[in-house]
Amino acid sequence: MLMDPKDPYPKHYANPPKPDNSKMEAELGHENCLAWAARNETGILSPYRFDRRSVGEDDISLKIKYCGVCFADVVWTRNKHGDSMYPLVPGHEIVGVVTATGSNVKGFKVGDHVGVGTYVNSCRNCEYCDDFIEVFCSKGATLTFNGIDSDGTVTKGGYSNFIVVHERYCYKIPDGYPLDKAAPLLCAGITVYSPMMRHRMNQPGKSLGVIGLGGLGHMAVKFGKAFGLKVTVFSTSESKKEEALNLLRADNFVISSDKQQMMSLTKSLDYIIDTASGDHPFDPYMSLLKIGGVLVLVGFPSEVRLLPISLNMGAKSISGSMTGGTKETQEMLNFCATNQVYPEIEVINIHYINEALERLIKRDVKYRFVIDIANSLN
Repeated sequence: MLMDPKDPYPKHYANPPKPDNSKMEAELGHENCLAWAARNETGILSPYRFDRRSVGEDDISLKIKYCGVCFADVVWTRNKHGDSMYPLVPGHEIVGVVTATGSNVKGFKVGDHVGVGTYVNSCRNCEYCDDFIEVFCSKGATLTFNGIDSDGTVTKGGYSNFIVVHERYCYKIPDGYPLDKAAPLLCAGITVYSPMMRHRMNQPGKSLGVIGLGGLGHMAVKFGKAFGLKVTVFSTSESKKEEALNLLRADNFVISSDKQQMMSLTKSLDYIIDTASGDHPFDPYMSLLKIGGVLVLVGFPSEVRLLPISLNMGAKSISGSMTGGTKETQEMLNFCATNQVYPEIEVINIHYINEALERLIKRDVKYRFVIDIANSLN
């Protein structure tokens, strides 16, 4: 396949280049884990070495094959929340192969294909952990990167060649499911799957609206179609119409700024998944819901403002959601394998990551970057 010198890593490359890392290795030192990290608020990533903890009795160690690129990687590498701890190794859509297990580990064995998502620990004894929704742990779930690990060190994510994680927070990737496509399920996938299941959006024949068609939005469309829903995509960009209808198989596409198109769908939707993080009005969308309809917000606009009448007239509701718990995440992975639900991805080399993050900011990705760790970080 010919490569464009301005974009040297096309969507799927069969034989990615393997850079000579001998000089880099000599300069970095001899710590046991090779990664790419941001050193400051510029967010620029470069090679970095550090020591992972030893495998504990309840841990598994996995060689990372792929890692998805989430907008959270931009947020924390550039210290948008003011709490970034540098050097910072991002990445929380991790897929790999088990290379070692602790003495107490029963659910995994060497050679298993596994995934790690947005958190790697929790208290394991509060009401939320007891219900396997550890993401809402009363004491706070430990984030996969930029959190405090069980040994007191700062967690470092999947832009690295291996990771050690307690087995509870690891997931089996079903046999035959492509590992590169599994990566985005660990954040983008579960972020929309979880509220869809909570609000019973898996009823065939019902109608779903999806606001925004990025990494999360395209997964909401795919799940909606797999559940047998009639799916309408809302976007501000006419350029997304063809892919929404032909690639993702949505039933309808609406330009959200077109008042006539919007009014034609008044009281027609059972559910709406709102993935947009930019500021936008909510009342026009609430008017599209049927009696008792629900809008679930998974994006992060700066504010949510709507008139009380948008809720009260029609007994409608608005709900928020994050990623899911461990039990639900495994169920989602199994569902995707059974129903052949695959994210749309663009596989990249780790050496392209800084350009990829800039493209992500510009929304120039269809629809999730996935880093080929195994073939470019070694």
